[in-house]
Amino acid sequence: MVSLNDYKPLKLMAGDAEDLQILSACTQDAVIKMGDMAYLPETRRFAFVGNRFVWECAADRRVGPFARVRTGVHFDDVKNAQFQYLRTDAKDAVVELLSIGFEAGEGASDTIVLDFAGGGAIRLTVESVNAYLTDMSSPWRTRAKPKHGD
Repeated sequence: MVSLNDYKPLKLMAGDAEDLQILSACTQDAVIKMGDMAYLPETRRFAFVGNRFVWECAADRRVGPFARVRTGVHFDDVKNAQFQYLRTDAKDAVVELLSIGFEAGEGASDTIVLDFAGGGAIRLTVESVNAYLTDMSSPWRTRAKPKHGD
């Protein structure tokens, strides 16, 4: 069992669909303000900053303390970003990231899908998988551990 005292900041890179599964596990249950997400077409980047639940220090425990950490994630080589069932004008609205998935495309484009609680999603059309996660703060304690139904 890893304790919060053993926390080490994450700095990860994803270059294929298998790597994205690891990135997805690390960002599961991250909470993000809509205003802290951006698609930057001129640099072909989609990025967000959110509060990541520190699963690596809590996955096998039922009782806290648990922790969250401020983390930044960005995807490069993004051709397009489509927001589905998310209000991009509600900058202070908070969404919960459930998973990051990959859909192989035909030709020179694949899709990375960010799924959120409540049915929202962001679909990134990408030339290649090129993603990065960097923890940006010290962790802070939280009593609640996210729960998921079967």
